[in-house]
Amino acid sequence: MSDFDAPIWSYYVAALTLLGLVACLVLLFIAARRKVVLRADGTADETTGHVWDEDLRELNNPLPRWWMWLFIITVVFSLVYLWLYPGFGSARGSLGWSSVAQYEEERAKAAALSAPLYARLATMSHEQLAGDAQAMGVGERLFVNNCATCHGSDARGSKGFPNLTDGDWLWGGSIDKIKETIVAGRQGVMPPMAAAVGNSSDVRNLAHYVLSLSGSAHDNLAAQLGREKFGACAACHGVGGKGNIALGAPNLSDKIWLHGWGEQAIVQAITQGKSNAMPAHAGRLSPEQIDVLAAYVWQLSQPAPSLKTAKTTE
Repeated sequence: MSDFDAPIWSYYVAALTLLGLVACLVLLFIAARRKVVLRADGTADETTGHVWDEDLRELNNPLPRWWMWLFIITVVFSLVYLWLYPGFGSARGSLGWSSVAQYEEERAKAAALSAPLYARLATMSHEQLAGDAQAMGVGERLFVNNCATCHGSDARGSKGFPNLTDGDWLWGGSIDKIKETIVAGRQGVMPPMAAAVGNSSDVRNLAHYVLSLSGSAHDNLAAQLGREKFGACAACHGVGGKGNIALGAPNLSDKIWLHGWGEQAIVQAITQGKSNAMPAHAGRLSPEQIDVLAAYVWQLSQPAPSLKTAKTTE
């Protein structure tokens, strides 16, 4: 839409709107006129002159008055609406209403209604939030509204989107790290490494060595040949392929594959690189909501018996 932000487009839309309303009135005027045709003997012909099947004639009756007035009321209503509300080009309307202002007003009302609840939750630690049924109910709704699009309603993710229930974390799985991820977002980038590895055979051998790190099915000879090529990857993934949470580099030894498993998927990652982004939610969620959401996401990967039920005072 950035191509249509010039002032001329506002005038264009306003002109089309006004022309459409005028055309409606002209059409009504033309359709309401009753044409009287005289026969050869001087009597009035009450038909339009259209004849079907030899004797079926279309009568030239005027439009019903109720239909005409309904049409006129519709046009008048449109003009009043355009005077009061946005719709006539970029004009804001005499009431100054906007969908953005209404949205902000509704958000403010919702925040005021939920303020007592979040005031209570703000006094609790992250661990207490994770054990509080009401807090987790709020956290679940926050997750569904803000996170489920990518991670799924069950938080198990999909190809390219991390599973939040398995305890495998790219940037760290503590509540503080999860909160940091929600607030600032994450940008994960793996550059294409084929040039640093060698030719296509070297890339294939490296892929089999990566598979061997997790005990996955692989070609032993190719893996041995690819072992020395892993030095190009060790800077991020570590010498043993255990990953690096400071860089968001995945652990390659745990059989959890974010972008697909197998020789072909790994060769593609080495050759083309990978780029993943999670948007920041600091401006979308309040600090209290972020605390509750972080606690909810954290408890998804925790064994149920290990969670301690928090005692809260109503």
